[in-house]
Amino acid sequence: MPERQVYLYDTTLRDGTQAEDFNLSLADKIRVALKLDDLGIHYIEGGWPGSNPKDEEFFSEIRNYELKRAKIAAFGSTHHPEKRAEHDPNLRALLSAATPVVTIFGKSWTVHVKEALKTTLDKNLQIIRDSLAFLRPHVGTLFYDAEHFFDGFRDNPEYALATLAKAVEGGAECLILCDTNGGNLPWTIQEAIKAVQARFPDVPLGIHAHNDSDLAVANTLTAVEMGAVQVQGTFNGVGERCGNANLCSIIPALCLKMNIPCVAPEDLKKLRQVSRFILEIANVPPNRYQPYVGRSAFAHKGGVHISAVERSPRTYEHIDPELVGNKRRFLISDLSGRAAVQRKASEFGIPISSKDPVALQVLNQIKELEHQGYQFEAAEASFELLINKAMGKFKKYFELIGYRVVDQKLSENGEPVSEATIRVRVGGQEEHTAALGEGPVNALDNALRKALEKFYPELKTMELTDYRVRVLPGKEGTAAKVRVLIESHDGKEHWGTVGVSHDILEASWQALVDSINYKMYMGEKTQDRKSPSRT
Repeated sequence: MPERQVYLYDTTLRDGTQAEDFNLSLADKIRVALKLDDLGIHYIEGGWPGSNPKDEEFFSEIRNYELKRAKIAAFGSTHHPEKRAEHDPNLRALLSAATPVVTIFGKSWTVHVKEALKTTLDKNLQIIRDSLAFLRPHVGTLFYDAEHFFDGFRDNPEYALATLAKAVEGGAECLILCDTNGGNLPWTIQEAIKAVQARFPDVPLGIHAHNDSDLAVANTLTAVEMGAVQVQGTFNGVGERCGNANLCSIIPALCLKMNIPCVAPEDLKKLRQVSRFILEIANVPPNRYQPYVGRSAFAHKGGVHISAVERSPRTYEHIDPELVGNKRRFLISDLSGRAAVQRKASEFGIPISSKDPVALQVLNQIKELEHQGYQFEAAEASFELLINKAMGKFKKYFELIGYRVVDQKLSENGEPVSEATIRVRVGGQEEHTAALGEGPVNALDNALRKALEKFYPELKTMELTDYRVRVLPGKEGTAAKVRVLIESHDGKEHWGTVGVSHDILEASWQALVDSINYKMYMGEKTQDRKSPSRT
C-alpha cells in the first residue's frame, strides 16, 4: 500500500508575524522561506499582498530565488460585499503577486457574516463562490480557508456546510477547516469533519488550528487521523494571541508516531536547527521546554532517571532525540550522584571514575553551591571549570587586583553614565584600564576585556549573547541574593556561566570571569587536540 501523503503548509511569514513581539523584515522573510524550503515544507504562505508594502516586496523578491521543493502561496480574503469580484483590489493584488498558489478565506459563521461583513447570509454565499470563480482561471493551485468553521458549524451546521459547497462550486481544490478562535476540543473537531466528509466525500480537506485552548496540535493530529491531507501551522507555534498549531510538534508526530513521512528522515534531523534559526532571526528567546526541539526536551536531572536512561533510553524518552536534531543531556544538580558527575565529565572529555574521590568532592561542592543559589543546568562551562579545579588542572589566566564601578546620573532627565576601572595582573605584568558602558555590568565587562585583550587577543572573537538576573528566595527585597547567568559565544561555540552574590556586580563578575576563563581553556583544549602526539 502506498504511503499516505500529508502536505505541510507553513504560515509563519504571515500568521506567525501577527504574534506579539515577533517581527520579520523583508530580508528575514526571504531567509526563513529558503530555510523552510530546504527542510522540505510543501507550501510557504508569504503574506497578504495589498495589505502592506513589505508583503508585496516579498512576492516580488522571492521570484529571484529558485526554490527546490516549496511552492509560495499568497493569502487574501474574498471580495468586498459592495464590489464585484473582478473589480475588487484585494483579488487583483492576489493575481499581481503571481504565485503558483493562492489561498483565500471566507466567512463560515453567521455571527461574522452579520456583524463583521455586515451583509446577508445569501450574499456571503455568493461572495465566496464569485471570488473563487474569478481567481480559478488565473492561478495554478487554489485553496479555500473556511474561517471560524468549527464555531460556525456548532452554531448553524447547515449554513457552515453551505459555505463549503459554494467554495467547491467556485473551484477550490482543498477546503481548509479553521478553528480560528482556538476554542474547540478534539471531539468537536471530529464531529464537524465527519459531517463535512459525508457531504463532500471526494473533496480534499485541510486543518488550520489556533492554540487558545492549548489544543492546536491535538486538534490538527485529530483532523489528520480522520483524513485531512493538508496541515497549516507555524514554526514554534507563533501566532496571534496564544499562537498557531506548532509545526515543530506536528511534523515529528506525523513522521514518527502516525507513520506519515511528510518530510524525509534526513530533513527531519534539521528540525531543531530550523526552529532555532527562525527564533534567532526574529530575536525571540527559545523556549527550552518546547517538546521535541527544546533544549530541555531530552534533559535528565534525577539520578534514578539518568540511571534508567543509560540502560534503556526509552524508559524516559518517547523518541530518539537525534531523529529531530536534538540531543540527550544529563544535568548536574544536588539530585545527582557521583555517576552523574562522571558522565558529565566524560561529555567534556575529562577522564574521571565515579569511584574517584574527586567525583565525591565535586558532588559535595555542587550541593553546597546549589544550596547557596548556584545553578549549573544552564551553566555547564562553570561546571567544567569546577571539575578542573577539583582535579588540580585549572589554569589561572589573570589575577584581579581590584575594580571600581561608578554609576552617575548628572541630571534628572539624563541617562546614567557608567564607568569601570580595573587592575589585573597577567604573568607578573599589571594592567590598569578604564571603560564606559551601557550600565555598570557592561562597563565592568568592557574594562576587563580592554585589560586582557592585550595579552589574549582571541578574546576579541567572544561576545555575550544573554545576561539574566534572578532574585533568589531568602531575604526579602534589595537584601536578597541574586543569581546571574551569562551566555557567551565566539562564532563557533556557545557556553553558559553563573555567579551568585548579595551584590549584583559581584555575581556578574563571577560569571564574567568564568566566561573568559572558559574561552581561554577551550582554546588550549583545541590546541592540545591539534598537537601531534608525543612518543
